[in-house]
Amino acid sequence: EWLPVLKERRSQFAGTMSGGQQQMLAIGRGLASSPKLLMLDEPSMGLAPSTADFIFERLIEIRRKSGLTMLLVEQRVAEALESADHGYVLEAGHVVLQGNNATLRADDRVRKAYLGM
Repeated sequence: EWLPVLKERRSQFAGTMSGGQQQMLAIGRGLASSPKLLMLDEPSMGLAPSTADFIFERLIEIRRKSGLTMLLVEQRVAEALESADHGYVLEAGHVVLQGNNATLRADDRVRKAYLGM
């Protein structure tokens, strides 16, 4: 329901799908077991911007409708913060900032380094 392209591709081998379709399939496989926590590592990596936007939209919808907890590691900070309750900023493997969505969006270091403001 959340990833309708998978229904259209149900008879296709995963290895022959596009990168975005493969990412959607990975998310769908993660959701299939009705998890309490979905962990995603760079779901936008290597994808066209429009495909990455679609995946983020789906993740936001899934979280909103299901209440599923998601742990997201992502370099597209604006998109990651859009639906985050809490976030951490890592530099060289160390937490340098943490806080809720509003706190991180208001922090000048985040705004300059990650949000282009």
